[in-house]
Amino acid sequence: MGWLLLIDVAVAALLVVLWYVGFAQYNRRKGSKALSLVEAACSTRARIVEAHWIGACRLQARLRFAAQWFENARVTIRLAPRPLPIQWMLCRLHKQRETLTFEADLDYAPGIRLEILRHHWLTHTDRKLSQGPRNWEVTRPGPVVLTTSTQWKQELPPIVNTLMTSRGHNLLNVRLRPESPHLTATIDLETISGEEAAAGFLGVLRELAAGASTSRH
Repeated sequence: MGWLLLIDVAVAALLVVLWYVGFAQYNRRKGSKALSLVEAACSTRARIVEAHWIGACRLQARLRFAAQWFENARVTIRLAPRPLPIQWMLCRLHKQRETLTFEADLDYAPGIRLEILRHHWLTHTDRKLSQGPRNWEVTRPGPVVLTTSTQWKQELPPIVNTLMTSRGHNLLNVRLRPESPHLTATIDLETISGEEAAAGFLGVLRELAAGASTSRH
């Protein structure tokens, strides 16, 4: 019985190691691919000067942009904790997303302190209602902005207009503040499906930066 128990423990330990190594390599491939898309989208405007992994689920890279773009830029890619089965199950249970976060300083510090969180409210059609007479109308309203600010500053219209575009809709959250980093934006990693999508994300960031610096020019 003692030998059988030792064998079971050894097999279980081997499976855990194989699971960790296999999914850690998967995460590294996925993170490196996403980072390469970002670098390709930057083209001649920026290059990666440093990249390192923090554990098996987070990849950070520093980017150096040309003048009049961004300063002290950093990209953080957060992946699902696949190498850790229990954490991965909890992650899937809470429907946590894999994300890419961009942080940078601007040429001009924003004169506002703004944090934007995007929420999508969905409703399921009642089965009885859908089977009944269809004498009702469905109205699709435009985006609704809820704000705690009592003053509508001049920087806000271009920023809000950028977020209303089809490319801006992909952003999960945006933060602007006078302190470093001036701009922080997070996007669902799944939306970075190719070089064109990565270039679109970079374009939105540039538009946000231009809007935030409007009052300082």
